[in-house]
This record gives sequence, C-alpha cells and structure tokens, in this order.
Amino acid sequence: MMPWYRMLLFFLILATGIAPCRPASAETQGLPHLTFLPQWSPQAQFAGFYLARQNGCYRRHGIDLTILPGGPHRLPVEALKTGSADIVTLWLSTALQLADQGVAIVNVGQLIQHSALCLAVRTRAGIIRPADMNGKKVALWPADFQIQPRAFFDKYQLDVRVVTAANPVHLFLHGGVQITSLMWYNEYHTLINAGLDSNEIRLFRFEDADLNFPEDGIYLQKTTLENHPEAVRAFVAATMEGWRDAFAHPETAIDLILSIMQAAHIPANRVHQRWMLDRMRDLMQPSPDRGAMGELNADDFRRVADILRLGGLIRTSPSYTAFFKKVDFP
Repeated sequence: MMPWYRMLLFFLILATGIAPCRPASAETQGLPHLTFLPQWSPQAQFAGFYLARQNGCYRRHGIDLTILPGGPHRLPVEALKTGSADIVTLWLSTALQLADQGVAIVNVGQLIQHSALCLAVRTRAGIIRPADMNGKKVALWPADFQIQPRAFFDKYQLDVRVVTAANPVHLFLHGGVQITSLMWYNEYHTLINAGLDSNEIRLFRFEDADLNFPEDGIYLQKTTLENHPEAVRAFVAATMEGWRDAFAHPETAIDLILSIMQAAHIPANRVHQRWMLDRMRDLMQPSPDRGAMGELNADDFRRVADILRLGGLIRTSPSYTAFFKKVDFP
C-alpha cells in the first residue's frame, strides 16, 4: 500500500498543478548528474531549489539533479571537501574559512544579500542603543554564528556576557538572558508565535552597523566548475527560476515544502513557513546599488574577509574575482 505521505504528496500535486518528476530513466537519461546539499533540513529557506526540482526546471535546463537530505547529520562543509556533494549552500564567512584551509571553492550565485542574523531585545528592557548592552547577558549560537555578534560588540566596545547555547531564543523567552541572537526569517517569528507583539521586540540588524554578512550562497569546488561549466550554469539558471516561481506562487511553494517536511517527519507549520518564504524574498532582493539578484557584492566580500582576518579566523583570502564566478542566467 502507498505510504500516507506519498498519497499526501500525490494529492497535493494534483491540487497545485505541479507536474510530478518522472523516473530518472524516462526523463534524465544521458543528462549530466549533479548532487546538491542544502545546509539545513527542508524548510522554506530552500523553497526555490525544491520547487525547481518539482517543476522539472533542472531537467529542462539539461541536468539530472539529486537534492540530498540536509540537516545536522550531514554538514555541507564536509560534503564539499570529500566530494559527497557537488554543490552546497554556505554562508560567506564559512566559505572563506574553508578557502583559507586550502579548499579551492567558488561562489557561483549569492542568494541571501542581507544579513538575516540579528540581535533581539525586549523593548521593556530599555536597550535602545548598542551602548545599553554593556553588562548584559547575550545568548548566541556557537561557531560561525558568533562572528558577526562579536564584531558588533568590538565595534561598539561593549562588555557583554556571552552565553553559548543551542537554543538562544529559549533562554531569552525564559528570562535567562536579556539579548538573543536569531534569524529574522525563522526565530523572530518564533517569538511572535510565543506571544510577543512586534512592538515588544527591538531588533539590532548587523547591516545597519555596516556589518552585513551575506549568508546562503551557492558553492562548489573550482574543479567542478572547470570540468562541468555548462552543467553548473544550468544549475544556477534553474535554481533562480525556481526561486522566481516560489515568490510568484507562494502557496504552491508552501504546499510542496510542507509535504517534504512531513515526509521527513519534520514539524511543519504553514504560517511559519509562509513567513520564512516572504522573508527570503526580502533578503534575496539586492538594494538598487548592490547589483543584480544572485551576485555577490564586492564590498560585502571584502568586509567579511577583513573581519575574519582581524579576528584571527583566516590568514589569507582569495581575490574577489577568483572567488566569485558569475555565470550567465536569465
């Protein structure tokens, strides 16, 4: 008997008009095959990729693509280093550290243009300016999630007590800290769902402090681009088409994401996923002076590289032109 989640996906396909993918032998025979690993579990953060696959965009552009299941059990950095994934999404700060370790990687498409990572406080806490954070406790995720906040604290010469936590927002909601890190497209909405009104939350955006770090970008080893330039170009073009479709037809995209999350036994909330998709649209649109959608801004690249060097996280960095390889896509 067909599993319930396959039946659910089948009926969603009928309801939304999304054409199902046929078996690889029927549609992808002879096409170059690529594997892609998103940096986290299925959610609307990656809606464009999943919708492009479901709509047959990758096949139409001439590639056979497998999207590997992402999440904490499969790290994109390791997948790229070992070759178990051809293409991954990474933050720019992570990618530059990987390049400093001697891995020849390139960015072929910058998705998130504006930092989604923020600091949040309750308005009643009286923290209005960065200086008001002095002496306060701040909950941060570990590793690369601390680079921007620490650069922010250094810029404003703040003396704060950092609490490293797997779930900073949980500590914040329970009064354990006065400041939390969060992602605008994700945990900010968690605070709203927990009962806080937007006027009860004050955000400190790193972009406003001239500390913009582009986040999700499309990365691969340089040899992959050199050996399969047309396949890489096709991947980027199909992916951007998938994102445009997701923004043009958000309910269709959310239907698909929810079906994928449910099939993977990941808790899914339609309202939250819609919030995430809407914020991804905001974050992916560059400012008028920042180039086109999908481009890595040169000033952002140099800023992040400089901050990583000053913090002792990298020794050297490639040039912008060696690191970002713009491929032609509509």
